Order: sequence, then C-alpha cells, then structure tokens
Amino acid sequence: MLRRFASFEDMKLESYRYWRAQPAFKRLDAVAELNADIQVLKGVPADAQRLQRTVRLLKR
Repeated sequence: MLRRFASFEDMKLESYRYWRAQPAFKRLDAVAELNADIQVLKGVPADAQRLQRTVRLLKR
C-alpha cells in the first residue's frame, strides 16, 4: 500500500499507531529480525556471544 502524508510527523504517528495495534509477538518478531539484520551488516557471526542479563529478586 502506498500512502501520502502531509508531514513527517503524520507519517511517524501512523507508524506508531500501526505498531501499537500489532500483538506483542509480532512486535518481538520484528525486533528480532532487525537485530539479526544489524548483526549481518556489522559482520558479526550468528553464533557470536551476546550480552547476558542477570535477574535478581529483592525482598522489600
């Protein structure tokens, strides 16, 4: 679909509306795809070590 917008701000707002309407799993899939594309562009091997995140539960 091709759309014409009056301004860049209108285009950004439409993009935000679109992504907010998508279910969470589709948004996560899109992020994973972008990350994979960026790694390819940077020349990082697919099996390279990635940052690890530690989760700690603190009692209050």
